[in-house]
Amino acid sequence: MKIKANGIAINYRIDGPEGAPWIVFSNSLATSIAMWDEQAAALRGSYRVLRYDQRGHGDTDAPAGRYPFDTLLADALGLLDALRIEKAHFAGLSMGGATALGLAERHADRLDRIIVCDSPCQSTPQGAQQWEERIAVAQKHGMETLVEPTIARWFPAETVAKNPPYLDKVRAMIRATPLSGFVGCAAALADHDYASAVASVKRPVLFLVGEKDGAAPAAMRKLHEKLAGSRFVDLAGAGHISNMDRPAEFTRAVREFLDAG
Repeated sequence: MKIKANGIAINYRIDGPEGAPWIVFSNSLATSIAMWDEQAAALRGSYRVLRYDQRGHGDTDAPAGRYPFDTLLADALGLLDALRIEKAHFAGLSMGGATALGLAERHADRLDRIIVCDSPCQSTPQGAQQWEERIAVAQKHGMETLVEPTIARWFPAETVAKNPPYLDKVRAMIRATPLSGFVGCAAALADHDYASAVASVKRPVLFLVGEKDGAAPAAMRKLHEKLAGSRFVDLAGAGHISNMDRPAEFTRAVREFLDAG
């Protein structure tokens, strides 16, 4: 389904019973709501599960230009407003994880529990340069050129070697990402910082990360240490897209955190 919010048509899906607590899932760069299929299936018996495609992804509008990261926050907030959701749990991975933390800092009154996955929630000069290089490659050669390099970054080498079926699902999502959406969101990822204000967050937060997600575990442990009362869980053997690498363990960590409320 689609709904107009913050000036664009946002694609979303709702599963689960009316009246149940809301949980929102926000996708990473170059994926879609399909990345959350297993979590939605597992949680829809107890929660009203809302998944949406971030700006420029899936079936959501993909305006041309570079997106400020605060625009992605405004999209999420606009979606809650359009669907008349007063308060929700909010979970996001990578780009979605930074979205989750940014909302927790700016709009805590709209959120209950926050789950930040596989995101240091801030850009670095080196990272910004890498994003600009990927933008240039995508603009010159198209999204297909980014498929295998992205898979190699996102998943542990042993997982890529085994090539389980869900990797083809991820490949398809990367391939289908609109070029303008990739460029816009990659620009947002090249220039954002929600980590600096993490200590100001007043809502319960779970930092959840794949053990083999490069520098992310160390960065997210630091976020956890700066935010009193937060939780930190690393998933053994998981890479960047930890919810697809270790779906059962990921969902269990999410459910335990939500049930603690």
